Amino acid sequence: MRAVVCRDGRLAVRERPEPEPGEGQVLIAVERCGICGSDLHALAHCDHWQKLMVRTGYPHFMRSDQDVVFGHEFCGTLLDHGPGCRRKVKTGTRVVAVPVLKRGEAIDMLGFSGRSAGAYAERMLVQESVMFPVPGGLPADIAALSEPMAVALHAIRRSEIRKKDVAVVIGCGPVGLAVVSILKAIGVRTVVASNSSPVRRELARQCGADILVDPSQESPFARARQFGHLKGLGEAFGMAFEALDRLDRLPVPWWHAWRMAEKLGAAAPKRPVVFECVGLPGVIETIIEGAPMFSRFVVVGVCMATDRVEPAMAINKEIDLRFVFGYTPLEYRDALHLLADGRVACAPMITGSVGLDGVAAAFGLLAGSKSHAKILIDPQAASGELRPLERPPAGR
Repeated sequence: MRAVVCRDGRLAVRERPEPEPGEGQVLIAVERCGICGSDLHALAHCDHWQKLMVRTGYPHFMRSDQDVVFGHEFCGTLLDHGPGCRRKVKTGTRVVAVPVLKRGEAIDMLGFSGRSAGAYAERMLVQESVMFPVPGGLPADIAALSEPMAVALHAIRRSEIRKKDVAVVIGCGPVGLAVVSILKAIGVRTVVASNSSPVRRELARQCGADILVDPSQESPFARARQFGHLKGLGEAFGMAFEALDRLDRLPVPWWHAWRMAEKLGAAAPKRPVVFECVGLPGVIETIIEGAPMFSRFVVVGVCMATDRVEPAMAINKEIDLRFVFGYTPLEYRDALHLLADGRVACAPMITGSVGLDGVAAAFGLLAGSKSHAKILIDPQAASGELRPLERPPAGR
């Protein structure tokens, strides 16, 4: 079986033994697999990341001196069941799966493990209990996006955004485009997308963004007052005194009226919900500096370097800062069905496809390109040449 193997920071196509499903595992033929930004991070920062994972309480992450097959965003065809499987899904069915595999008491992260290979291969093993049949004839190209869409869905749920809130997405790479797509799918009315690349801004527009911003020309928060957001501490003080003056004219003590307004949700100032989808040093501090008062700020992009922020500025603005990781199995399933229902306009983010022989070149292209977003791997393709994708419909 052919697979792309990473070792010591290099990618190469090699012959690998055929995987055999163990207890509760199934074998699938990989149809498509997305190249994720996390894969690029793992290639460049593997050992640093491994030490971070150990400190987080997860000792099974890959090391650079191991043979590792990347690939955690995939869709495939079910070929065989291992012992102990429930066999609720028939062979020949197109499936996706949460990228984890049980090894005794341990759980391996598929694509980031020296023991459990990911989907940069012709075939792979997945855990039957977190495998889902692809509904509604959803094309493999779109079904393979279930995993990044689940990441976006988890980040959005953690943000607690409401449909009437303004969302500001900083960065329109694959993560940002996924966030834009899911925000519009769940009905958020106003999505601002910021990126310096005109190509990626256009992709964000196709994914549903309402306002496009070139950060080299204007701040993504330039329309703050238009949306009723407070730009500075002085405005917040002024709003508080204005509210107090109005409430003091009522025939009840102002503090009773204020408490009632709080219960009704009318006392809280408007604020944007900001999604940081860049993952580079300095971005968090830049957003804290420029964001309106009371902004809720969700960090989705993965920064692999030590970063610095000035806490006093975040305190002065009462910034709500949240970090997100992964998703739940339910969020993965929900993302899959949002795709199958045709509610997510994510097809534009797919900018190309390669065979296994073209993966290393695709990594180089993605590392320096502002015109590509998501490149898919087709393990069955005879050529390694990057080819544009004829985008299939996002639904049935």
